[in-house]
Amino acid sequence: MRGDVRALDDALNFLLDFLRWWIPYEPSATVVVVFAATVWLYWRGARRSPMTVPWHRQLFFWVGLLIVYVGLHTRLDYYAEHEFFIHRIQHVGLHHMGPFLIALAYPGVTMRRGLPVRFRTRWLKPALQWAPVRLLLDVLLHPFVAALMFVGLIYLWLWPSVHFDAMLDWRLYHLMNYSMAADGMLFWWLILDHRPRPPARLSPGVRVFVALAVILPQILIGAYISFTKTDLYPIYSLCGRAFAGIPPIVDQHIGGLILWIPGSMMSVLAALIAFGHWLRLDSKGRLPRNRKAREAMRARALAAVAAQSEVEGPTALAGSTEKST
Repeated sequence: MRGDVRALDDALNFLLDFLRWWIPYEPSATVVVVFAATVWLYWRGARRSPMTVPWHRQLFFWVGLLIVYVGLHTRLDYYAEHEFFIHRIQHVGLHHMGPFLIALAYPGVTMRRGLPVRFRTRWLKPALQWAPVRLLLDVLLHPFVAALMFVGLIYLWLWPSVHFDAMLDWRLYHLMNYSMAADGMLFWWLILDHRPRPPARLSPGVRVFVALAVILPQILIGAYISFTKTDLYPIYSLCGRAFAGIPPIVDQHIGGLILWIPGSMMSVLAALIAFGHWLRLDSKGRLPRNRKAREAMRARALAAVAAQSEVEGPTALAGSTEKST
């Protein structure tokens, strides 16, 4: 009897701890509104056109969205502010894994279907065609700018003095997390686009190159943080560490390894996926050079048929009906 009571008590404590994990350390109405709108749009769009949203894409979207939400609005935020390696886990989720999975789901069309038709025609379409918006997107989604921002934000927020201020100022801290999540969405959407150019922003070859180009800078900063003997981020000791048994330099080295290995491997995986899209588009003749060659061959064939019909007359095309002797 006592054993059953103790087991029930342990189960209830585990359930309470699990539920307590989902209570945000720093509640944000902005995060709640944005995530609620995203969930509603995607669910509505998938319900309207279920045949165009296969189950695996829906799984990618929901898992990716959950990873981003956990990084922004759960108890994980407390540990990320008190341990450097947890902070790196948080940013791998916000900047790499979560946006990566969302981009693999290709949710743009589905979420657009979730919007009311009147809103799409009256507000969304004119807004996307507005010259300042188009110019901003052209700048942000330029391959050089996208790669520079992807790597630059990592270096910016890990610069010791900037990182120190961001961990003390809640506004800078939120800006850091939100900018990492937004930049991850833009970058992986650009790299993992499965369409030819146009309508995609980049050609398949450029997508592979950009994904590979961001690997080396991540390796360099991750290796430096992993091997340096200097405590680059004393802010965690000043604010109090979540795990007192982990020395500061070990915490820092683990964080550097998280940036170095998982972050770089996500870029390698993205390059492989982009290369697969390249091969698929090439095999189906959907690349611009393939389309031009196919159109040229068709034009030559039609010209040859037309020339033959003019020289031999209509009976040449119909064929001979005489029996051979």
